[in-house]
Amino acid sequence: MTSNRTQRVLVVGSGAAGTAAAWALAQDPRFAVEVWEAAPQAGGVATSEPIDGHSSAWVNDGVQGGSPTYRNTLWLHEQVGIEPRPVNFRVSFGRDETAWNNTTMTPLVERLRPDIERFGQLLEWIDRLEPVSALLPIGMVLKAGRFSKDFRDHMLYPLTALFFGTGNQTRRVSAAIVARVFQDEKLRLFDFDPERLLSQRPEMFAFDRLSEIYAALVKSVEETGRGTYHFSRPVHRIERRPEGILATDEQGDTERFDALVFACPADVALRTLANPSFRERRVLGAVQYFHDITVTHTDREYMERYYELDDTRRDQYFIRTYPDSTDRIEMSFDLSHYQPQLEQSVYQTIFLDRDHDEHRWTLDEINPDKVLFSKPWIQFSHTWQHYVRVVPWLRFLQGRNRTYFAGSWTLANTHEVATISGFAAAHRLGAAYPLSHDELALEQFETYLSAVHGQTMKTSAPT
Repeated sequence: MTSNRTQRVLVVGSGAAGTAAAWALAQDPRFAVEVWEAAPQAGGVATSEPIDGHSSAWVNDGVQGGSPTYRNTLWLHEQVGIEPRPVNFRVSFGRDETAWNNTTMTPLVERLRPDIERFGQLLEWIDRLEPVSALLPIGMVLKAGRFSKDFRDHMLYPLTALFFGTGNQTRRVSAAIVARVFQDEKLRLFDFDPERLLSQRPEMFAFDRLSEIYAALVKSVEETGRGTYHFSRPVHRIERRPEGILATDEQGDTERFDALVFACPADVALRTLANPSFRERRVLGAVQYFHDITVTHTDREYMERYYELDDTRRDQYFIRTYPDSTDRIEMSFDLSHYQPQLEQSVYQTIFLDRDHDEHRWTLDEINPDKVLFSKPWIQFSHTWQHYVRVVPWLRFLQGRNRTYFAGSWTLANTHEVATISGFAAAHRLGAAYPLSHDELALEQFETYLSAVHGQTMKTSAPT
């Protein structure tokens, strides 16, 4: 796009990706950006919910926080005067004979020390052979290496699921992606421990009230005079013609734009495109999704039944494996150990993969009188197929027909990736990347730009 007139850009979705794209575009007088969002507020999966019927008592839902490597996300929040609150990372996996954590030595860790030590050696080879290891599921690699089932199911798979949101598909995740949990200096939270696998308590942060953060970012965009948000306005149909992008909402109203950023799930983008290309059908259609349910509750008895709780350690994350299928997990959080504003114990339990594991769910064992709220979730799959059928081919979609795709699904399921993806879409349109002064943020951005857009900062001219 190389015109002197103001370019109208439509951003579909106002989660982390859509917010970042809209913010960057709104800083440039060459653009007028509109955001169409199906929900009544911005934030996507990152929301804040009241508890006990009082708006003053709340929890963040969907997204809790991150690590100091979340430079793009942190910087964007700082632009509206909001800083995160530091917390220390503490986890508790399993219970009884399968229990382990990142603060003490347990019998399981002691017994699996030979596997842990060998895994450190395997990481080096996975890293060196990344072009090949990226195409191999970690489960296949571990079985070929004769790693024990206990190490796979009770240590490595739960840990990877926790960091990358891979749910019950972890054994099918690319070996190269798993290695990055431990090897990638831009992403890892801790150093590999050859005796305990995980022993540090690195600094993390908890987001402040997400609903207020996103409301402030919306206000910031609109105050430029170059950005407009339309909430409760789902996109019904997108038609791309030579004269422009024609977007129709569910009320039948149509507007014309010069460019389009899909900052929504891949299946939503594909469903709304009136004329998807062959490549768009193949790539967007290859994104797999799984259905989960998150229950926020105060049922201490349920937590004690299935997890090892130690209030002196103040663990935040908990994972248990199902007895009949130990490579399948359930995840929980103690939000009161994560979100400082809470004065009472509030837990969040995530039941994963409805289609395959609903018969294992123990959701009905949570006391209904202690359930604060429940939410269904849809998460995309991080299996090795995603890094064969989707990620490498997105570069051939980006910019075609004046259309860009953003969101965590374009690479990995983290809030930071979603934010970077929005900045990348805006950058491809011609907006400046705002963190060029931050070495780590810039390196993360350039890595994403190369992987998902096939571009570098020097070659990514607007198309």
